[in-house]
Amino acid sequence: MSWDSFSGDEVAALTTGEGFFAAPGERVCPACGERRLRAYVNVPENARRPTLVSYVWCSGCRKFVGTRARHPEGLVFSDPLAALSVAERRELERSLVGFLAHLDRLWDDGVLPQTFAA
Repeated sequence: MSWDSFSGDEVAALTTGEGFFAAPGERVCPACGERRLRAYVNVPENARRPTLVSYVWCSGCRKFVGTRARHPEGLVFSDPLAALSVAERRELERSLVGFLAHLDRLWDDGVLPQTFAA
């Protein structure tokens, strides 16, 4: 099964309400209405500036969005993928479908959601 992008209106809906840093659990998906919306953030190794990469996806309707933003100063968070080598990480991220499936397994196994502190 393939993945699709959230529409512009759905992405706008993702920015309303409590943020994932404050409440990192699953939430209602703006596309399908199911409580299966999940998120994962990380700091890329090769970023020239403090950068945060976010992935938000619905494990129900299989829509997603990925974004890059400035890493908020002082934001610290857990990252279950931080222990991977650069090569392992690159291999995992080579396929978006495989990467999101891996993140879904981490949610289903209770490894995600991440924890955040400022």
